[in-house]
Amino acid sequence: MDTRGFKWLGIFGAALLLAGCASGAARVSDPRDPLEPYNRAVYRFNSDFDKAFIQPTARAYRKVTPEPVDRGVTNFFANVADMTSAVNNVLQFKMSRAGSDVGRVFINSTVGILGVFDVATNVGLPSYKEDFGQTLGYWGLESGAYFMLPIVGPSSIRDTFGFAGDVALDPFFSLKKNQIYWGAVVLRAIDQRADLLDASDILEEAALDPYSFLRETYLQRRESLVHDGNPPSGAGGGDVWDEIDFDSPAEI
Repeated sequence: MDTRGFKWLGIFGAALLLAGCASGAARVSDPRDPLEPYNRAVYRFNSDFDKAFIQPTARAYRKVTPEPVDRGVTNFFANVADMTSAVNNVLQFKMSRAGSDVGRVFINSTVGILGVFDVATNVGLPSYKEDFGQTLGYWGLESGAYFMLPIVGPSSIRDTFGFAGDVALDPFFSLKKNQIYWGAVVLRAIDQRADLLDASDILEEAALDPYSFLRETYLQRRESLVHDGNPPSGAGGGDVWDEIDFDSPAEI
């Protein structure tokens, strides 16, 4: 029996318990972030871990990987993400978007050679990349407190449970061999981090408080995504960081 799903749920449960204990440790400055003392501690851990291990690996990967190969790896994992996006679009009754996702997977998996080449975009099929956190938001579940996940990065209480759903929906999750599963997870994480190296440099240089800046941009972007780019008045929306995947492992 594959117990990886139970392990993920156990990790999330323990993290939520620790967050609840930390929430009363200090006063916080943003009502959306009642767990700020805990979140800042995790942010510092993520930043240190990223600088010590993930960034050097990502820089080495980008240096030794030819650009066409790097783009092909990115396209391959984007094609896998279109599969889970199709499921989430169906769960949200967005059938035209689900049809576009299915069409992308079919075209890119065949003509595009398992997704290595993004042929679908060239024939006019857009990529939506809906996730389970967006699905929960679509059905009315509020974001809840901002929540920094170890290694994974910025999230919210809703998106943390959404992340667990995305793991369960991930086609790689059904693989029986753990070596292949974790190999795919690590390669995807390194490829995503390599694509975000320039953005992380901008974040560190531009923000007086990178933690607050990351929190604000993450929450605005997620609100925009849940409402398909049209959040309720006053809720905030996307910005110049809209193209950044805040759901990638580690810190940006």
